Amino acid sequence: MISPEGEQLGILPIVEALRIAGERELDLVEVAAEATPPVCRIMDFGKYKYLQSRRVKEARKKQTIIQVKEVKMGPKTDEHDFQFKARHVRRFLEEGNKAKVTIRFKGREMAHIDLGRKLLGRMTQELADMATVEYAGKLEGRNLSMILSPKH
Repeated sequence: MISPEGEQLGILPIVEALRIAGERELDLVEVAAEATPPVCRIMDFGKYKYLQSRRVKEARKKQTIIQVKEVKMGPKTDEHDFQFKARHVRRFLEEGNKAKVTIRFKGREMAHIDLGRKLLGRMTQELADMATVEYAGKLEGRNLSMILSPKH
């Protein structure tokens, strides 16, 4: 048995342990049931549960949720439009999110997948200072896509 201050009180019968906890107006909580003999602690269980929930809430506040933001282009995207999309991707990465760059092929454009790969390569070079390629140039149906994640 362990006291509220953390001192070991030794091995006591359950009746004796309950009496000591009752005198101090605290609860007797089984801490390690699988140990021989089982370890119990005298504590205010309501306060313990409250503090535990506060810790979980604080941890939830500190964690960040990473989203995957997507930018879509075609293989014939012009220079100005490409730079515009690159600025969007740069902003997504600065916010700490991942960015998915997708190139859509329509009709006969499927014959020129190499143009899409060049565009993805250009995007990678444009953002090399702040992004790493998580996976590059994956063709899924009529879409060629890659995911960029921010460098830390």
